[in-house]
This record gives sequence, C-alpha cells and structure tokens, in this order.
Amino acid sequence: MPQGQLGSTLCQPASGPSNTVMVLMAGSNYNGTYWDFQYQPDVYSFRRAMNAAGYATLVVDRLGNGESTHPPALTLTATATAQALHQIVGSARGGIAGAPPFAKVVIVGHSLTSGTSVIESSSNHDADGVILTGYSHALNIPETLGVVSTYYPAVHDPEFAGRITDPGYLVTRPGTRMHDFYDPADADPAVVAHDEKTKEVFSLTEYPDGLASTLPGMSSFITAPVLIVNGSKDRLSCGTNYSVCTDSATLHDEEAQYFSPAAKLQTFVLPGSGHSVNLARNTRAYQLAVINWMQTYIR
Repeated sequence: MPQGQLGSTLCQPASGPSNTVMVLMAGSNYNGTYWDFQYQPDVYSFRRAMNAAGYATLVVDRLGNGESTHPPALTLTATATAQALHQIVGSARGGIAGAPPFAKVVIVGHSLTSGTSVIESSSNHDADGVILTGYSHALNIPETLGVVSTYYPAVHDPEFAGRITDPGYLVTRPGTRMHDFYDPADADPAVVAHDEKTKEVFSLTEYPDGLASTLPGMSSFITAPVLIVNGSKDRLSCGTNYSVCTDSATLHDEEAQYFSPAAKLQTFVLPGSGHSVNLARNTRAYQLAVINWMQTYIR
C-alpha cells in the first residue's frame, strides 16, 4: 500500500463551527480545486455553497494528487484511497486541524472517488451520509474506454513540465476536457479553460477496483443515507444514450435495486450537465439539492 501524507483544507461556516463536516474528495483528472473552483467561486465553488449553508468542509486530495504526496504511480489503488478515507472519517470524529470533534461526517465523492466512497462506506459503516456524484451502476463502458484512450503521460503535458517525472502518472490531453466532462450547451468556455489550467494527474491502477464499485453487490452493504447526482448529459455514468439520467425519478428507478432500504436512496439529475456537475452553468440547482438532502437526512 502506498505511504504518504494527504493534503487537506478544513473550512468552517462564517457563522461559527459546525457539528457536521462534509469530506470532499475529487476523482481522477481533478484535485481539490474541483470542490473550491476559483473562477467565479460564488457560482462554482461547492465548498463555499456548503459553508454558507452551515456545514464545515474538509477538501482532501487523493494520494498522488494535488497537495498530497506522490508515491510511485503504479502503487496507487482506489482501495488504498478508501482506507485513507476511513482514517480521515475517524480523525474528523476525534477532532482534526484543531477543530472540535464532528458529530456527523458525510463523505462526498465524484466519479472515481464515488467508487472510493462506496468501497469505504460499504466496508466500515462509519459515515452518517454518502453523496455519490458522476456515478451509477449503468457505467457506459465504450464511452469510458474512449475517454481513457485519449489520456497520455503527464511528463509530456505543458501544465506539468518539470513537476511530474513518473511516466505512470497520466493526464487528459489539451483540448479534450470539454468533450469528456461537459456538455457544450451547459459549459462556460472560461470555466473549461480554467479547468485545463488546474487539471490533475492520476494512475490507471486506481481504476480497476474503483470501477468495480459500479458492479452489482457492493453498494447494497451501505447502511447510511445515500444521494446520487448525475448530469443528464454525462457520457460516462448515464448508460447508453443517457437513458438512466432522463430525470431524477428515472435515475432512482434504475439505482434503487442496488441499495438496501437503510440507504434511503435519493437521486438528483442536473439537466443539461455533463460529467463534472460542479462546473455546469446551472450547478447552483445541484448545490441546492444537496443542501436540501443534508437538511432532511443528516440531522
């Protein structure tokens, strides 16, 4: 298992410390800036929106990612990240970064780290809630393989010149993120340009066990309330022709079979959004859906 330190940032609401913390971890291709986007942050920063709603946030970078240490790329796995996430949940309950202990901990993933969250929560039952974004059991394999096939070693990318020397770390090629993670009708070109500047590396060894979480079985062991969020134009997570993301009810009908009654499954589809729901023009509707779910299920 790779060893190292996880980079993290704890933010409390301006109104004062909260007894609930949301642990935010981005998937492959992103670091913590996905949750705390600095272009028009009043619109696109999920972290700010949750703090304004009264919740603390802990933005955490995966190993090999962002401000975390970078072990050899081929040692990285989603299971190791899930084990680290389990330790983070325990630390939050005991008090982290000088904060009082949190009574409630909600883990929030996107894409690959939604898989990580399923691995963690189905094994440890230590979170009070689980939010899975860019995730479903109807993973579109041809589209996913098509996106993965365009990745290349970060040592060849101008954004990582001199910073990454391990050829096992991969990154998206310049100019591909609009196709992979957005729908053009629901994306600000300036957001996509900023996204390109802040993109992140990952290792293919994180995918096998991470994607295995989308197979039937594992998610049925989650006993905390679950919210699944997808964009209606998510080419990776919405099945063939976006069929499972027609609307929130359709997504619920498709996903309910994979979760136990204890999960109290709720779903939300952000109309028009691609895979990266945090960065869609209408992302505020998703933020409000999350806040409503938090107020209802995390008390």
